[in-house]
Amino acid sequence: MAVLVVPALSLVCAGTTWGATTYSPSKDINSMLNTTAYTGAQEWWTAGYTGQGVDVAVIDTGVNPVPGLNGSGKILYGPDLSFESQASNLRNLDTNGHGTFMAGLIAAKDEAGTASARYKGMAPDARIVSVKVGAADGAVDVSQVIAAIDWVVQHKNDSGLNIRVINLSYGTNSAQSWSVDPLSYAVEQAWKKGIVVVAAAGNSGYQMGSNGGLAAPAYNPYVIAVGGSDSNSTTSISDDTVGSYSASGNCGGCRAPDYLAPGSHLQGLRVVNSYLDVTHPEGVLDARFFRGSGTSQSAAIVSGAVALVLSKYPNLNPDQVKGLFVANASRLSKVLSMAQGAGILQLAPMLMATPANYVQSFTAGTGTGSLELARGTDHLTHNGVTLTGEKDIFGRPFDSASMAQLEAAGSSWSGGVWNGSTWSGSTWSGSTWSGSTWSGSTWSGNTWSGNSWSGNTWSGGSWMGATWG
Repeated sequence: MAVLVVPALSLVCAGTTWGATTYSPSKDINSMLNTTAYTGAQEWWTAGYTGQGVDVAVIDTGVNPVPGLNGSGKILYGPDLSFESQASNLRNLDTNGHGTFMAGLIAAKDEAGTASARYKGMAPDARIVSVKVGAADGAVDVSQVIAAIDWVVQHKNDSGLNIRVINLSYGTNSAQSWSVDPLSYAVEQAWKKGIVVVAAAGNSGYQMGSNGGLAAPAYNPYVIAVGGSDSNSTTSISDDTVGSYSASGNCGGCRAPDYLAPGSHLQGLRVVNSYLDVTHPEGVLDARFFRGSGTSQSAAIVSGAVALVLSKYPNLNPDQVKGLFVANASRLSKVLSMAQGAGILQLAPMLMATPANYVQSFTAGTGTGSLELARGTDHLTHNGVTLTGEKDIFGRPFDSASMAQLEAAGSSWSGGVWNGSTWSGSTWSGSTWSGSTWSGSTWSGNTWSGNSWSGNTWSGGSWMGATWG
């Protein structure tokens, strides 16, 4: 498969400079050097399992080829389904900073420098397939995310691809059951078609009553829902706690996260002058690195861990992968089960474990619910017009029942057309969507300009990085 080579992002923000600081990964318990050690990832590397041969689809704000992700063939670009796709200088690139941070946690690999200073993700030899849906300020509609998931399902084995994992460090506070929610149905179909879907549990914290529970689509019981743990600045898990941001709760019928993974104060790759970089200077560690917390980070850690497992056991199905992780998690003392699920991620015992024939038997979802309810409180607004109702970002009617039938058949995309609109000026070529255009398309009577949506309003916090710094 050909790889689209793109230049590093350069966004000009007048008057913005950051002073260099001295950052030592070896002295930072939450560096990836230490995180990959105490989670057991480094033991898998020593045994020869590094994620080689496994592709992880990162549906996010794009991924930049910054150091650590700029190795040959490290990033492959799927379609850019974001509002920035028409701007050639922004297409596929991460103007927000979130997607690059997650990709680095999953599969970064420094080639130079001393061993203690090299930045490596959980699965340093896995590949990243970036499907951009979010713009600079994070702007994204749930219809874009559904389209991205569907694209990954239909193209998972194209031109040498081997997409076995989807990372969704994203979620909404959907106002309907997982069994009918269209976003939930999309991830369920991906799961049933052989892709392990790892979803952030959400950043609403532990709540009692009707507001408790996980974000969508993590609340679908089939997928892996990941909560966030806090190391408390030690490499021992005996004193680990659940991050205060990590969603769960006792709300009657709500499901817990399947397990926890490190999500607090993690060292990530920085996109200089990106939206996060400019709006959260407190997160800057040095010229290369940024610090953040949230179940976004926890999901990315698990996506990398799944790639490690699949590099050793390539024939495991998603249920078996989930069962292996659940069986080997370590329960935290004095932590409610609804907050931690099976416990905290532990890869070392999984290295010698025998995967069981784990089978999930939940009632299948239907996906026939409301697209508007799937948005929850997250809505895009452009020129004073808010995107609401049963219509996608092109303003076309969204028939959830018809879409569900197409997704079940694996045929919701036809070339570059999804839900009746052409999302690109060319069909998938095996490397990238080029010449894409939404020219002439309208949304509630307002014509898109084809420029970045940065500066337009977005009401939600769907990208599950809770805090930066």
